[in-house]
Amino acid sequence: MPINSFDHYPLSWKPDISRLSRPYYLSLARDLEEKILTGELPEGTRLPPQRELADYLDLNYSTITRVYNACRRKGLVYGVTGRGTFVAPHPGASIAIEQPFARKDIIEMGFISGFPELASPVEEAMEKVLRRSYVRNLLSYDHPFGFPHQRLLAAEWLAMLGTHTDAEHIILFQGAENALTTALFSLFHPGDRIAVDTYTYSNFILLAKMKGLLLIPIAGDKDGMMAEELDRACSKLKIQGVYLMPSCSNPTNIIISPARKEELAQVIKKNRLLLIEDDLYGWLRAEEGGDMISLHDLIGCRSFYIASLTKCLCPGLRIAYGAVTDDIKDVIQEGFSNISIKTSSLDAEIMTELLLSGSAKKLLHQKAALAKKTSALFDTLFPDLPPQPPSYFRWLPISDSRPFDQVEKDLLRQGIHIYHSGRFMTSNHEENSFLRVSLCSAGNTARLRKGLMIIKNYMNP
Repeated sequence: MPINSFDHYPLSWKPDISRLSRPYYLSLARDLEEKILTGELPEGTRLPPQRELADYLDLNYSTITRVYNACRRKGLVYGVTGRGTFVAPHPGASIAIEQPFARKDIIEMGFISGFPELASPVEEAMEKVLRRSYVRNLLSYDHPFGFPHQRLLAAEWLAMLGTHTDAEHIILFQGAENALTTALFSLFHPGDRIAVDTYTYSNFILLAKMKGLLLIPIAGDKDGMMAEELDRACSKLKIQGVYLMPSCSNPTNIIISPARKEELAQVIKKNRLLLIEDDLYGWLRAEEGGDMISLHDLIGCRSFYIASLTKCLCPGLRIAYGAVTDDIKDVIQEGFSNISIKTSSLDAEIMTELLLSGSAKKLLHQKAALAKKTSALFDTLFPDLPPQPPSYFRWLPISDSRPFDQVEKDLLRQGIHIYHSGRFMTSNHEENSFLRVSLCSAGNTARLRKGLMIIKNYMNP
């Protein structure tokens, strides 16, 4: 029998003891999952301490530990050292960033497409590649990590972004998400912990959940993730890796300062963390003349650097360059072979032609100019916000405290497809709400202005 009476004790989750069956941990895990997914236990609910629940149910402490661990692996709950176990953000909701709306009456301000209207240079590169005598070779399974000349050009591109490596340590991926999938499934095991920003890329959250990885939110400021907070978390928890977007964090638009990079590099090396550096917008910082030094270069080991070309050159050609340090090269190549088999050599050759011809640089200039123009339009309509660098999107604070899907549906009814900060949360302890406003997908400036005005009127009815 339980040592204490819990008949009137306010446990947030009180399973019906009479309905339990053996094995008890599976029966309890099913009950907890059902109550979370039905909303009976809303996100952010603090679950009973394991010893108290074990006493209430007259079960071993280890049984309750197995229950909580099983639900952690499914992404239903998460633990905060010294505070307890909580129901995870969006446990039953879809937070994936999906394709843009095809309806003409909906203004796309959620999906970040990267000004796809600038397609002429890509079409010209396609025509040149298809006329080449060796085009048939591009249709084979040869060179699974990329043809030698493609990887050489990739190394030159990465050098522009502050990452210095050679062709032997580069793999061509079918987009950044494919590279992230390879990284998570190659380098980590279920139950491993990865440090992330308190708001991070929602599809990374989903990938981690699929793999059974635990994301540990680390506080940051205007210069990015705070190194001392990362170090503190590492001292309390066994953290295996860290995921960072240094040149423009998605969704917050924060750029990690050079000084902060140095601090983070020291902490990462000290704690022997595996680094995934997602540098999707490094090219934009290079166009602005920013200080281009990567964490990959600062650390030099246990590092996987990813630079996608989709947003800066062509959304439809899913090509990303991945640079790996020597100590993880073999395991990444093996994981790539098992997950992807091969990236399209034809797509990669079109990207290579853009680089060789100089068209890539022209496209970068044009897209950077559009990013500056649309960012200026946003700043004009929302003049009271702190300044942000030119970007493909903006991080807009709102005073609406409703669940994220309700806000998104409300704006959709008003003709706007947009994403709420709830999709990007890795912790329930964020009190503020935001909209991630895409500035590059509306189709033209007039539609963008119209969409921004709808958002502004929505915020100030």
